[in-house]
Amino acid sequence: MSSLSSIPFSLLELAPMRPDSSVGETLKNSLEYAQAAEKLGFNRFWFAEHHNMEGIASSATSVLIGYIAANTQHIRVGAGGIMLPNHPPLVVAEQFGTLESLYPNRIDLGLGRAPGSDPTTSRALNRDERRADRFPDEVAQLQNYLGPYNKKRAVRAIPGENTNVPIWLLGSSLFSAQLAAQRGLPYVFAGHFAPRFLHEALTIYRDQFQPSEALDKPYVMLALPLVAADTDEEAKFLSTTSKQRILALIRGEALWLQPPIDSMEGLWSEQEEAYVDNFLSLSIMGSPTTIQHRLEMLVKQLGVDEFIFTNDVYDQDKRCHALEILSKLK
Repeated sequence: MSSLSSIPFSLLELAPMRPDSSVGETLKNSLEYAQAAEKLGFNRFWFAEHHNMEGIASSATSVLIGYIAANTQHIRVGAGGIMLPNHPPLVVAEQFGTLESLYPNRIDLGLGRAPGSDPTTSRALNRDERRADRFPDEVAQLQNYLGPYNKKRAVRAIPGENTNVPIWLLGSSLFSAQLAAQRGLPYVFAGHFAPRFLHEALTIYRDQFQPSEALDKPYVMLALPLVAADTDEEAKFLSTTSKQRILALIRGEALWLQPPIDSMEGLWSEQEEAYVDNFLSLSIMGSPTTIQHRLEMLVKQLGVDEFIFTNDVYDQDKRCHALEILSKLK
């Protein structure tokens, strides 16, 4: 069983926007955040793809990966993930082949089969509503495009072929866990928003795993919401930013990063409170001691190989301070 000190820590970024900030200011904050993570020894910095969500600026995922990679030195940068039904596999291979060529051995390609948007926006991105059903075939296409040159292949990804960009499968249900196992690919469970199938998904992935050229044994990364502060009381206060955001999500409102408040009482119904609590049930919240205990328990119970954290804190300095708290647990 691994100890917490041996578990890599990584970050999942949505480029969260405050109501009083521009997109440019938000993305500069994301860069500052990534640079702080690199200095503190974090392993990866990934962007999640979302569309038509006011308050989230991470829609042009591959562009943002290039921005971060160009302004950092060694931290791995990638997608957590590219929502494959929104993009032709050839285009994804060309984009990530280009990124890998510019920033060798630093680029990751996480793939999901959800649209990362509402149905109307999904149709605007891709008029074929059956694309998600072809996800396994399109993952295979991407593997071929990014793999060795094959003279029999009529269509080639240039750049792309021979780059062997690492592919990860992302999921919140059992489908991607099973596919990752069958293909011998690393797997990321989306515990930051969909904790329900965590244990079952990891069991399926490990039990059905087939070694491949990419991976000889299962590798699990778990995504978790993070609210780290110097005290449990401060972390509880800061966590109201995340709670307000999830409440806005279920109400179909803009997802601005709102300042923390003393209490959520009166802002939500009992049903909404239960939904938000379930959404954030795997949240790692508290002081350094509390967080260390919670992470150690997860390592013991689940045997994860890596953690990747979302970190929706309103104040940029406190957001970066959370990284300092995490780094001192190693």
